[in-house]
Amino acid sequence: MDTLRRMAAMFTCCFSCCGEGGTGHIPLKEMPTVQLDTHHMGTDVVIVKSGRRICGTGGCLANAPLHQNKSYFEFKIQSSGVWGVGVATQKVNLNQVPLGRDTNSLVLRHDGSVYHNNEEKNRLPANSLPQEGDIVGITYDHVELNLYLNGKNMHCPASGIRGTVYPVVYVDDSAILDCQFSDFYHTAPQGFEKILFEQQIF
Repeated sequence: MDTLRRMAAMFTCCFSCCGEGGTGHIPLKEMPTVQLDTHHMGTDVVIVKSGRRICGTGGCLANAPLHQNKSYFEFKIQSSGVWGVGVATQKVNLNQVPLGRDTNSLVLRHDGSVYHNNEEKNRLPANSLPQEGDIVGITYDHVELNLYLNGKNMHCPASGIRGTVYPVVYVDDSAILDCQFSDFYHTAPQGFEKILFEQQIF
């Protein structure tokens, strides 16, 4: 009988310590979600849809730098206008569009040109300009940025940017873009994967 009472007491103690509302367990820290960063955006930018949609005027960085070797992310053109997508450092001026005017950004512009340091680095084929509803995919391997249109490689590499870079998007003239940092519309090219926070890489 003594044994039963001791077991009951242990069970009660264990239940009250570790059960609901108890302090017996330490919750796992949730990994942050990669999304547009409202702390790094232009003053006239509006971010909605849980950090996934950009509208207004200006640019915005994502909240995760591209630390891993090979990253992939996508943008969907919800409404056309003036826009650009690519990579940038935190030194980029997000109030000055279009980006690509200095060494702090490397972007595909809505007209199909790829700009870095105010120089056209490459250009999409004339018959492959992104339209409303299209998905622009971007791969980056710390040397080269490559572009995909609706899952198809555009063979339009560009390079030149240095330092720690982040995904960047800018809009103007009624453009609306959605960012896709996971659950992609198209399968990431071989060897490339979604952006990982530094603590997820190791």
